[in-house]
Amino acid sequence: MTQQRFNMDWMLKDLASSVPQTRHVIVLSSDGLRMAQHGTDTDAADRLAAACAGLQSLSAAVAAEFPQGDGQMRLVVIEVDGGFFYLMAAGAGAYLAVLADDDVDAGLMGQQMRDLVARIGEHLTSPPRVSGPVA
Repeated sequence: MTQQRFNMDWMLKDLASSVPQTRHVIVLSSDGLRMAQHGTDTDAADRLAAACAGLQSLSAAVAAEFPQGDGQMRLVVIEVDGGFFYLMAAGAGAYLAVLADDDVDAGLMGQQMRDLVARIGEHLTSPPRVSGPVA
């Protein structure tokens, strides 16, 4: 039995067009598998998704150091020469990642990413992969 995946590529395009200076938008599972993409080729999206898996894991380790928190990563922003990288939790086991140029409106980007996650959050959930019956 195969499960039809919700096509969200057009929604990623919507995010990219609503925030000038957006380069790449991808959705990935927590184990680094690309689920959707816009503005990049498949190989680059796969590399970015794999890197994000490590980053979200590292972020969760840092979040665990805040005893009053829930230990969950919500948003990571990295500034590098030439641009910004955003990684946002987007549902159980799913993340939204964006690469943008250095003159992007950071506030607008954050708001548009939150809006996108709110609109399609249940579609961004990546259920765990299992083989055989679950006990």
